[in-house]
Amino acid sequence: MTRVSLSLLKAGHCSHPQAATIRGGSLRPAIFPALAALIRHPSEGWILFDTGYDRRFLEVTRRLPERLYRWLTPPVIAPEQEAATQLRARGIAPEAVRHVVLSHFHADHVAGVHHFPDAAIHCARAGLEHVCSRGRLRSLIAGTPQGLLPADLAKRARFFEDAPRAPLSTDLAPFEDGADLLGDGSLVAVELPGHCIGHWGLVVDAEEGPHFLVADAAWSSEAIRRDVPPPRLVADLLGNARAGRETLNRLHRLRIRNSELRMTPSHCGECAEEAE
Repeated sequence: MTRVSLSLLKAGHCSHPQAATIRGGSLRPAIFPALAALIRHPSEGWILFDTGYDRRFLEVTRRLPERLYRWLTPPVIAPEQEAATQLRARGIAPEAVRHVVLSHFHADHVAGVHHFPDAAIHCARAGLEHVCSRGRLRSLIAGTPQGLLPADLAKRARFFEDAPRAPLSTDLAPFEDGADLLGDGSLVAVELPGHCIGHWGLVVDAEEGPHFLVADAAWSSEAIRRDVPPPRLVADLLGNARAGRETLNRLHRLRIRNSELRMTPSHCGECAEEAE
């Protein structure tokens, strides 16, 4: 089995009421970091899981109706917080990133993809088709304003649905298998339905032990521990509340069975404390 190194990056954040992300939460605005993961594979080199926010998002949401996205979830992204800038600060050129794995196509996960022109893009076919087959307003409603994705993304895409299936360790039950992205078991994409069409997480065989990047299957580690979903109205506006509820419950059961497993929701403040 091939093991990789992994570190978390905090690429900006947004704010909105906590109650929109967990039932019974506060109505006061809360900070939600946008986390990405930098992975180093011994033979494939540098890999990113999601990109977080990027100033490209501000560019494509200057006008109405796209500006509504900014008003609903006001973002904060300084130049030094962009994933590409953080990589350069570590001596890693964006062109050296060979793979970008996208959990889904919401703007706070894909806004920085344009910085990595030489990377293969691993993503869900269903998700890409959903956001690319729509007009300007429907693309916005789907969470991906037009102009955000690179024009050649579809040509570089490697779809989860086409990757060979691989079993997961019994330590990850009730999750049983996933898509083996590199063919060596180091990165296994796992479908996590509910948040939106084409939403997947990633099980990483990291040096310090397995790490489950669960993207937006939960907005916080607290939600997984307590098995508390977002309000049904919010969940149904974004995707499928029933499917999301089932996914969250599976993550909750996994947490009970394997309390030592590192599990990272993309907008969890607790997890952001680990970001470098």
